[in-house]
Amino acid sequence: MTQPLRIAIAGLGTVGGGIVKMVQKHGHLLEKRAGRPVVITAISARSRNKDRGVDLSAYAWEDDPVALARRDDVDLVIEVMGGEDGPAKACVETALQNGKHVVTANKAMLAMHGQAMAEMAENAGVALRYEAAVAGGIPIVKALTEGLAGNGILRIMGVMNGTCNYILTEMENTGAAYGDVLKDAQELGYAEADPTVDVGGIDAAHKLALLSSVAFGTKVDFASVQIEGIERVTLDDIKNARDMGYSIKLLGVARMNPDGLEQRMQPCLVPSNSPLGQLSGVSNMVVVDGDFIGQTVYQGPGAGEGPTASAIMADVMDIARGLIIPVFGQPAAGLVKSDASGTGSDAAYYLRFSLQDQAGVLATLASILGNYGVSINRMHQYGHDGKTAPLVIVTHTTSRAALDNALAKISALAASLAAPVALRIETI
Repeated sequence: MTQPLRIAIAGLGTVGGGIVKMVQKHGHLLEKRAGRPVVITAISARSRNKDRGVDLSAYAWEDDPVALARRDDVDLVIEVMGGEDGPAKACVETALQNGKHVVTANKAMLAMHGQAMAEMAENAGVALRYEAAVAGGIPIVKALTEGLAGNGILRIMGVMNGTCNYILTEMENTGAAYGDVLKDAQELGYAEADPTVDVGGIDAAHKLALLSSVAFGTKVDFASVQIEGIERVTLDDIKNARDMGYSIKLLGVARMNPDGLEQRMQPCLVPSNSPLGQLSGVSNMVVVDGDFIGQTVYQGPGAGEGPTASAIMADVMDIARGLIIPVFGQPAAGLVKSDASGTGSDAAYYLRFSLQDQAGVLATLASILGNYGVSINRMHQYGHDGKTAPLVIVTHTTSRAALDNALAKISALAASLAAPVALRIETI
């Protein structure tokens, strides 16, 4: 009889419980598809007594996830505890050191320690898989490492955080302000009590750093991702964008430029009639441009028990079938440390200013933009109250460096009442 693949699960929250349910419900199906039984032998979590809505009595229990990773009756460890360091990192490293495969959903840990862990796994001849760490149930890592392996990747672009997408689409659809929609998202369980990691773009930036490594053959470099969250996006910005035929999304973009790797996670305007512009709710979407295939689009649920468990089990099934590939699509020892692009790629920008309502201010602003080579495509003034003159400008294509220099000069004007808002307009 073919030997079973023996699994240990570290973490029994929503996702860990979902994995147990999936194995219990589809055990026979998994065995037929993998060609061998896939069984859970041991588990670990903070509390033994918590009711998780699933029968755990058949599995050995370890209070310490590191002890779980050392067990002789375990071939593969699934880590779904979370956390950049601490028990999660210790558990994964112990498993790899003991010759066990690892499947994880921990994007923060891999964004910070992925290179070292990849080298550890490959030196041990075991798999380290992480489909669930990026875009939930969307098989984007598999698409890059397998389906698109014959392509040079030109650009990766996507919405990778469901919380932010929910907030921005609800603002657009209902006309509610950012704070009100964020409160609703928290009550619905889409946002944490402290939503900073989500709305600040950090969660999505972790994911972008991992995809960049796979796409461009570089060492994971989260520190070089330019990150801007959605906190400064106002309802006026949403309405102005819609009037011009755009939607605002927290968009991750990565591409290799002549001077290095460009990685950005920031709110951008995208055409409303594009796949990204039409993406609603908590869904994720990743768009990949390949030199031979052209553009491909991947959409699906970005989080939750079912989608995350599904992505984890896809990795488990590959390992059960004997498919062991390099962690980031090519041997970790050959991944290069790319310079961060200093210039980035040029684009048009949406600019919003709050200025004193006085003669000559508009001419001064236009003159400053022109002096730095920033050309105005269109301009709109709205909502004068006799004191404040809100102004929206859309530029022609320009460099971000030139724009930043101009905006710094404008911000220093006595007539500037607030820091300008600049949102990139991304071509699809």
